[in-house]
Amino acid sequence: MSLLQYGTAESRIGSLSWRLEIRRLKAARRAGQLLGGIVFAAALAIAIGDAFGLLIANTDSAAPTGVYRVVSREFTRGDLVAACLPITIAEEGLARSYLRMGACAGGAEPVGKIAGALPDDIVEIEPSFVAVNGVRFRNSSVATHDSVGRSLPHVAWGTHIVAPNEIWLFGFNDRRSWDSRYFGPVPLANVRGQLAPLLTW
Repeated sequence: MSLLQYGTAESRIGSLSWRLEIRRLKAARRAGQLLGGIVFAAALAIAIGDAFGLLIANTDSAAPTGVYRVVSREFTRGDLVAACLPITIAEEGLARSYLRMGACAGGAEPVGKIAGALPDDIVEIEPSFVAVNGVRFRNSSVATHDSVGRSLPHVAWGTHIVAPNEIWLFGFNDRRSWDSRYFGPVPLANVRGQLAPLLTW
């Protein structure tokens, strides 16, 4: 009695389908290694940037896209500053993809914004404008929806007096810039310092 061995071309070692499967597995492995390398490089860039006070490729509407560096802990109203947002605000920014991952508490990147209002300043927020100490900013109207059509909550309309330990951050190059018009003031202690460009494009 003879034993019959059943096999298919698909399962035979050395067959075309076997070679294709091996090739597919190798390609998947290379893709995984590439993705791991990109994630590692991004984490390294964030860590280096944080260590040297850099914002890498800041794409916020408060300033041109580029690489910025914290040059001073001192700043005045109107300066471009780097700041970490409070955790609850940062988590919302990450969930809506307004922020990228970074080294601030909550895992978000620092934002680059204009120091628009400092302690004891008077901020007016209205649908068509923002004013600080009676001076209206151009292009400061408040958007009702973000760039993908989601409802965009904002602070209460009217006058707000900036508390001693707070700052209002703005980016008026785009009315959809996610800034204090929408999330309100942030702690003054969250500001890392004044930013200056190293390279813009």
